[in-house]
Amino acid sequence: MNQNITPYQAQNATKKEQVATMFNNISGTYDFLNHFLSLGIDVLWRKKAIKELVAIQPRNLLDVATGTGDFAFEAIKKVQPEKVIGVDISEGMLDVAKKKINERNLTTLFSVQVGDSEGLNFDDNTFDAITCAYGVRNFENLEQGLADMYRVLKPNGKMVILEFSKPRVFPVKQLYNFYFLHVTPFFGKLFSKDARAYSYLPESVAAFPDGKDFTQLMDKIGFKNTKQTTLTFGISSIYVGSK
Repeated sequence: MNQNITPYQAQNATKKEQVATMFNNISGTYDFLNHFLSLGIDVLWRKKAIKELVAIQPRNLLDVATGTGDFAFEAIKKVQPEKVIGVDISEGMLDVAKKKINERNLTTLFSVQVGDSEGLNFDDNTFDAITCAYGVRNFENLEQGLADMYRVLKPNGKMVILEFSKPRVFPVKQLYNFYFLHVTPFFGKLFSKDARAYSYLPESVAAFPDGKDFTQLMDKIGFKNTKQTTLTFGISSIYVGSK
């Protein structure tokens, strides 16, 4: 699912390898462009998503596709876990995360490592909660990645995913498509070293099975009490499921 949309179509490399290369290329400007292109709303989206974990107060948490660590930092602030591990396929993004961890004096609480969502290097039933922000649409095999996240989640544990979705209401849909297809690539090319990364973004969102298609996939894998909460007219969505 979603395997045909890759950052660099001409490259003879797997989607996973191309995504790692792309994020290595844009790691230095990723945080700035994230906040700039979303007009800062991405911060509010992360805050709302992490509130889904407050009721269960997870002690140990896995952040998949952790990137530069912002989702995990929000979790640390809101639910105060004892241990957080972040995994990502991009060493460039993890280098930025490590710098931020050191600056916040969180080295004993939050650690990051190179890791693949489709083959997580953890035992079954390890984590109280799993989070993932804007990463699942980049999985080479979405179903396999979700299944491995399910595997390492403890019984009664909770998964919270934050991901772009497709607005379907006029005129938000039309404005969103214009912004994503024209404005985002323009500024991405202007500020980052990889113009293609910000053309791939709308393509990957368009190909992603959002809404009911995604919650049904979570159901198929075994997640219980799955739900979708849309944010800002459907531009992003929070997906939640329990084991």
